[in-house]
Amino acid sequence: MAKVAIFIADGSEEVEAITPADILRRAQIDCDIISVMPSKTVTASRGVIITADRQIDEIDFDGYDMLVLPGGIKGTENLGNTAKLTDAVVKFANSGNKAVAAICAAPTVFGKLGLLKGKKATCNPGFWDELVSEGADLDRDSKAVICGNIITSQAMGTSVPFGLAITEYFLGKEAADIMKGKICF
Repeated sequence: MAKVAIFIADGSEEVEAITPADILRRAQIDCDIISVMPSKTVTASRGVIITADRQIDEIDFDGYDMLVLPGGIKGTENLGNTAKLTDAVVKFANSGNKAVAAICAAPTVFGKLGLLKGKKATCNPGFWDELVSEGADLDRDSKAVICGNIITSQAMGTSVPFGLAITEYFLGKEAADIMKGKICF
């Protein structure tokens, strides 16, 4: 069974972290929420307090199949400045059997790491120019983009398509469509 780690930090966008976790758990995909902060408790971008399942120093990255980064300006900055996480993101993206996903501002972390050169990707429209300058083949129209083992999505309002894209990556389009029906999306 697939296992996903969703990373959060102070300033992460609440909906972009929790919605994919909810969808993955409904789809029976094992999912942990991991804090990169000194505490399991983080203050998200809109002041919502989220308690993670674990802290980054408590996990073995090899036990996961996908690493997920929600957006939020400050949260993206905090995630992008966590070397242990960015090192793992590069390793996962360059592996043949692991994957990474990011939404909103967080795909810029992938871009800065050189992971989107020549790859179809999307992000929050406010960061489209940055993604293009980092070599991405920008998809302005899709809510979520699966390009090999990299998934990107636009913003808080695309959190459901993002969660469904991750579901599709692991379980296939039919399973994602069934989930889509179950959640009345």
